[in-house]
Amino acid sequence: MITTDFVHGSPCMLDVGVPDVPAAASFYGAVLGWDYEPMGEEIEGGMFRKDGKMVAGLGKLTEQGARPAWMIYYTVADADAATRAVEAGGGTVRVAPMDIEQWGRMAQYSDPLGGQFAVWQPGESKGVDLVDAPGSLCWTELYTSDAAGARRFYGDVFGWQFSDMPMPGEEGTYTLITPAGQPEERMHGGLLEVGEDALSLAGGRPYWHPVFAVPDCDAAVAQVNENGGTVQMGPVDAEGVGRMVLCLDPFKADFVLLTPAEG
Repeated sequence: MITTDFVHGSPCMLDVGVPDVPAAASFYGAVLGWDYEPMGEEIEGGMFRKDGKMVAGLGKLTEQGARPAWMIYYTVADADAATRAVEAGGGTVRVAPMDIEQWGRMAQYSDPLGGQFAVWQPGESKGVDLVDAPGSLCWTELYTSDAAGARRFYGDVFGWQFSDMPMPGEEGTYTLITPAGQPEERMHGGLLEVGEDALSLAGGRPYWHPVFAVPDCDAAVAQVNENGGTVQMGPVDAEGVGRMVLCLDPFKADFVLLTPAEG
């Protein structure tokens, strides 16, 4: 489970970049019950809150040729050291380490096959205020064409621990991710090797997406469809996991909705 007791290598923050900030704020408000809080007139973007607690960020997509997508940030003690590890592992620095006023220090990268992710070195802000609850982040997931390569790269960068479980119906192996030195109950994500068709959203490159907990998956799907989003896969029931659906927002940024299994 993800907690707000962030440790090295655990997901701590996320934001979505889109071409139309007000439309995205309306969409996620309807689907996840989020309130949008603009940062001010000088910055086109702001924060999403659930019951007053920060759950994610929203910003205007400005990078030429970039696709609308969620970016997941992982906690590190030293963003500069993380950058060196990314480069040593064959990754690319997209945004060099930079201070965000007094709040913290961030950097953004691509893994060796192009999957994008980021790190956050906490200052006054350690990350989001609410996780593993309805309307908040409860899991992270990487789709990649090279699971073994992803394990090597991210293991070197974050020290993650990995364990494998068979997919239902002998459809491959799902790799579970736990922060370094943490027990299995701190497991925060997974990675799955997929074919080219499953990577079409990112032009064949790997991509991370967030999983948000919802109290009623089917009701949330109805809100996705009614507010300009689409369903890419599901809803389906996964034994021991819950009912889930892979969705796209109106700009084709992908995310998963999950109603966790009881117990």
